[in-house]
Amino acid sequence: MTFLADLARTVSQSGKSIPTLKTFLCAGAPIPGPLVEQARAALGAKIVSAWGMTENGAVTTTLLDDEDERSVSTDGCPLPGMEVRIVDAQRQPLPAGTVGALLVRGCSNFGGYLKRPQWNSTDADGWFDTGDLAFVDARGYLRISGRSKDVIIRGGENIPVVEIEALLYRHPAVAQAAIVGYADERLGERACAFVVTKPGQHLDFASMIEFLKAQKVSMHYLPERLEVRDALPATPSGKIQKFKLREMLQAGRS
Repeated sequence: MTFLADLARTVSQSGKSIPTLKTFLCAGAPIPGPLVEQARAALGAKIVSAWGMTENGAVTTTLLDDEDERSVSTDGCPLPGMEVRIVDAQRQPLPAGTVGALLVRGCSNFGGYLKRPQWNSTDADGWFDTGDLAFVDARGYLRISGRSKDVIIRGGENIPVVEIEALLYRHPAVAQAAIVGYADERLGERACAFVVTKPGQHLDFASMIEFLKAQKVSMHYLPERLEVRDALPATPSGKIQKFKLREMLQAGRS
């Protein structure tokens, strides 16, 4: 996702096109819809959205002949040999459009963690618990909604983190965005938005809230805090490391 954002921004700012780039496959984390739209316009390439994990490799992907909207709103359909299932807390299958725990089964599932069998999350039928929350649409396309441990529960209300992050990416000043929870004595948790702004752009808390309200975000979903940084901690593949953001908040390094 980071590489796609950087490439699209560089092309837009330089005015130099890349006519030989026909397809860009983006995986590792759900791609915010606005980023797909911006990259498609800037690069003129087909943006393919895919999802997978170290434990099972590539699991889903959009197809080259899919309409662009599929990459905006989904993480693709299962690859041959792979199955996905959305279940509730009792591991009962959920209907299309309902968010639940994502299980994966297929030919590329790993055998287990070396010398750490207590970490294995595969049941007797071969279904691996990914730790992700997701839903499947009527066409069988998957959409990751977030990590189960990334869910923010404020006063008993679940905050749709991925949806709010996607809206922040629509702000003209925002290059990167991530929302994490931090402890609160009264509500249990509150939400903090970490943002990297585009060069020469500025974003303050009041402007962020005003923008989100204009996007019809409910009051109880609005972040209570904004941290603007030059960069966000990320893996070598560009995936934002939210656990490090939470650690920064806990340590008071804000």
